[in-house]
Amino acid sequence: MSTGKLTLLLLCFCLPGLTAIAQKKNAAYQYHIKRAAAPIKIDGIVDEADWQRADSAANFFLVLPMDTSFAKVKTTVKMTYDNDNLYVVAICYGGLPGQNMVESLKRDFNFGKNDNFLLFMDPFDARTDGFSFGANAAGAQWDGTMYEGGKVDLSWDNKWFSVVKNYSDRYVWEAAIPFKSIRYKKGIREWGINFSRNDLKSTEKSSWAPVPRQFPTASLAYTGTLVWDEEPPVASSNVSVIPYALAGLTKDYQTKTPTNWRTDIGGDVKIGLTSALNLDLTVNPDFSQVDVDQQVINLNRYELFFPEKRQFFLENGDLFSNFGYSDIRPFFSRRIGLNAPIRFGTRLTGKINKDWRVGVMDVQTGQTGINNLPGQNFGVVTLQRRVFSRSNIGIMFINKDATGSAPSHGNTAPGYNRNLGVEYNLASSNNLWTGKLLGLKSFSPGVTGHDYVQAAHLQYLSKYWTLYLQQQYVGSNYNAEVGYVPRRGYNKLSPLLLRNFFPKSGSVLIHSLQLTSTYFFDEHFKRTDNESNLSYIITFRNRSQLWFSGIDTYVKLLRPYDPTNIGKGNLPIGFESHWNTADVQYISKPQSVFTYVAEASYGGYYDDGTKLTLTGQLGYRFQPYVNIAVNASYNDLRLPQPYGRNSFWLIGPRTDVTFTNNLYFTTFVQYNEQARNMNINTRLQWRYRPASDVFIVYGDNSIPSPFMVKNRQLTVKWTYWWNI
Repeated sequence: MSTGKLTLLLLCFCLPGLTAIAQKKNAAYQYHIKRAAAPIKIDGIVDEADWQRADSAANFFLVLPMDTSFAKVKTTVKMTYDNDNLYVVAICYGGLPGQNMVESLKRDFNFGKNDNFLLFMDPFDARTDGFSFGANAAGAQWDGTMYEGGKVDLSWDNKWFSVVKNYSDRYVWEAAIPFKSIRYKKGIREWGINFSRNDLKSTEKSSWAPVPRQFPTASLAYTGTLVWDEEPPVASSNVSVIPYALAGLTKDYQTKTPTNWRTDIGGDVKIGLTSALNLDLTVNPDFSQVDVDQQVINLNRYELFFPEKRQFFLENGDLFSNFGYSDIRPFFSRRIGLNAPIRFGTRLTGKINKDWRVGVMDVQTGQTGINNLPGQNFGVVTLQRRVFSRSNIGIMFINKDATGSAPSHGNTAPGYNRNLGVEYNLASSNNLWTGKLLGLKSFSPGVTGHDYVQAAHLQYLSKYWTLYLQQQYVGSNYNAEVGYVPRRGYNKLSPLLLRNFFPKSGSVLIHSLQLTSTYFFDEHFKRTDNESNLSYIITFRNRSQLWFSGIDTYVKLLRPYDPTNIGKGNLPIGFESHWNTADVQYISKPQSVFTYVAEASYGGYYDDGTKLTLTGQLGYRFQPYVNIAVNASYNDLRLPQPYGRNSFWLIGPRTDVTFTNNLYFTTFVQYNEQARNMNINTRLQWRYRPASDVFIVYGDNSIPSPFMVKNRQLTVKWTYWWNI
């Protein structure tokens, strides 16, 4: 079947979803919010008169273990507001006796490993994007932007206030969220809202407006309605200046150069052009406090993906970073500033109205002598239009231009690279049907033909069945220099079939049978590689899981490849290998202070070889102050000569110490035997005011055997969030 015919078939399948322009599913669930008559003190003590007269949201529905009744663990939520803040209080009553389950006091905790309360807020009631706030039972804050109808990006960080107070039979979360910290449109008096409660002792997950168990409680398709008694206040001015100053030193022991001392200043400015549209400016940004990437044993034939963690690129980041698919991203912000310093940048993001979202970004990098690269200018424009109930159409244009010249030993970098893309994202009103149609075209000097992408997928997700089919075509000349497209010149088909079974009693909550396949063909539809995976999945009532999988793999190499990735020589183009693998994985219940994940797989490998992989994660928490985790993996490869036997360890212990809700210390050590590198990264963070921090960051890289330090860095950084 040709690519075009398959796309047409997927489009036909999408048509039922196009007509699903239904009313909001939980429109009957309404919370009427009233203006406060007196100041609200954020202390976890619900004694103000305004709390007594506020409406209550209670009688939460179970989502897990099953979505067929009310929750036994009781939760009551109240809301009010004044000219400056939206106030929320959640009274979370205890279910079973015993201590609340929390990992630590660290911000943006793991949802599944903490007793917590969260709210999901959709100020435009568009059921596509919004904000999330909350806390665990020890008071650690959670905040993030919401995108794609139910995902939360926890990298977003803003200024707000909250307190958790624990009582013998309950904990109370009280919060003040400044209107300056969220984006909304003047005059809209009905917002989407839902509240979520996770209680690990009873294994209950519940929500105020009911959500089917196959969806997260963050699913905006199932929000209720927040009804304002008058138009929400609009901040008269919304300008924030966030300067930084730092001092640091770097020592490179391999080149034996003198210690490099560094002092720097810079900062960001956030300007609320409207209550829903934000302009971000950055000058000489610094990202030294960002978490280091988690290393992996690399046995992949293609480039690995590491997520963006830099704050400037994150607010409304889905407008830019989620265009396309995880393996077809026309824009990937980590390409910017990778080998050259960012001098300045601007971003305009937000909503024009309920139906339109816009994102414009321009970033300028400086010239670098390290790789003889000229300065570069990166420009991105994206526009998104909501259609039907929850679907949208998006367009994106990306431009990369050299803005200077630099010597490069006779070679010059291409003068420009441009990409133009259009996508349609299907999301039915009840979220059962989702899908995408995507088209991309690149423009580079001297390149014509086979320089486009066409892709599509369709998914049906119910309580019992998941059906998924994806198709991709990426031309051999498609070029996204500011994107992440690790593979080119292929056609891909990827189906998935999942069936869930629900026992009426016993320790098993749900067991599932899942079949997935991924087939790759060249541009003439000749098969190059494929992988099929049959899995049996058991989820127990205590939330632990057990997986059994059988995997069939076929590969025909399209380029020379070293199966050890350590430089022992390459298998030639056209080399074929076929093998089978058995895999078993167990994930322990999250309620314990000691948690673990264990996985073992054994099977064939390239060139009639074998591969044994053992991975594990151990975690122990001394609630709520210390959380210790150790990730480890072991790969044993046995191949004919010249490769022979090769084994690689990757060990990564991490310790998070949260002295208070505002003082954190993290140590992360990674030993990678394949890369012959040991990395140490420690970070002390003191949040002395909301969204204002002092960081002390130390890192070094060394060769483990024989031990030799490669480089070391120490940075002290101060930031301050100033609302004008």
